[in-house]
Amino acid sequence: PNAGPPTRSLICFSFPTLASRIPLTRVKSMRQNLREKNKLKDYLESHPYNVAYRSNDSDLDTGVQSVPMRNFLDVSVIYFGNISIGMPPQDFKVVFDTGSTDLWVPSIYCYSPACASHNVFDPHQSSTCRISKQAIHLEYGSGDMTGFLAYDTVRIGGLTVLGQAFGLSLQESGTFMKYAVFDGILGLAYPSLGIRRTIPVFDNLWIQNLIPQELFAFYLSRKEKEGSVVMFGGVNHSYYSGDLNWVPVTRPLYWEISMDNISMNGEVIACDGGCQAIIDTGTSLLIGPSHAVLDIQKIIGANRTRNGEYQISCNASNTLPDIVFTINGIDYPVPASAYIQQDVQGTCFSSFDKTRGSMFFPDLWILGDVFLRLYFTVFDRANDRIGLAPAV
Repeated sequence: PNAGPPTRSLICFSFPTLASRIPLTRVKSMRQNLREKNKLKDYLESHPYNVAYRSNDSDLDTGVQSVPMRNFLDVSVIYFGNISIGMPPQDFKVVFDTGSTDLWVPSIYCYSPACASHNVFDPHQSSTCRISKQAIHLEYGSGDMTGFLAYDTVRIGGLTVLGQAFGLSLQESGTFMKYAVFDGILGLAYPSLGIRRTIPVFDNLWIQNLIPQELFAFYLSRKEKEGSVVMFGGVNHSYYSGDLNWVPVTRPLYWEISMDNISMNGEVIACDGGCQAIIDTGTSLLIGPSHAVLDIQKIIGANRTRNGEYQISCNASNTLPDIVFTINGIDYPVPASAYIQQDVQGTCFSSFDKTRGSMFFPDLWILGDVFLRLYFTVFDRANDRIGLAPAV
């Protein structure tokens, strides 16, 4: 146990363990696993990528806290880290996700097949755990998690959060977690997206005086195995070149910003007249409205496969021009070598994918790891803004 009040410090974490820089073994994404098992087509048809939004409050009378989320099929499993929960600590691999807010891990009470292959939390083995009677239900495009809320000590690297609310799963339906190499999710979006009447992990880091600044930042290395970091409470300037360009958050739910347009060779090819975009570490791809993405696939020469993906010649990585995302008057080029991905069999696919729109997000784009590997990103909660600069 720690004696005395916590001290403020800048903590810089490496994946997969957050206390030191340890090389990460390359693992397959859920999409790759499904592709190799010839199950990807059925999966994509059953679980189209859909943007989450908060549902109404009709579930409050039942005591169930329901937080809709989105498909984690394209979580880049390169970027997960270790945390521990309880006393003595129980370890978990979690995705640090700016597209959701809550922390949850599997529990010993979970009877789903997915839980059998993951680390599970045992409340009886933690002297500091407090179980609540509050049921939770988290919905994803690829399945759902039903469980309950608990409170315990959470350790992230050298930071220790006391009394942190987190979810424990009882059931994980669908194929959502069956093919995942991580155990749970640690959300870093705004509290308004999270479980009602709980304080998210990042907010507790600030409230409990564990970090000097109310911000965090991501550097996602383009190397295959190591180098990626998430920083809480400060920014390490060695990870980017030039100055940070600040963009206001337009809606404090996700990390949502306004985007001017998307262009190629000086011609607008999508987001003409402006649109909204989410900066999301919880997905690998560049996600956009169906009509816009289909236009881009045609422009770059990507053809739809039987699996529902878009295949493209690997030679196009050397010949196609940059696709430029203009945000707040600043151009952010994404080269063909980034928006074309090659799998282990040597086949190349477009990194663009489509989402179903909704009345809440009619023309929304999601800028995932394809974009974030190129640009160091600061998430500034104190000033509701995002900082972007070329990553080194």
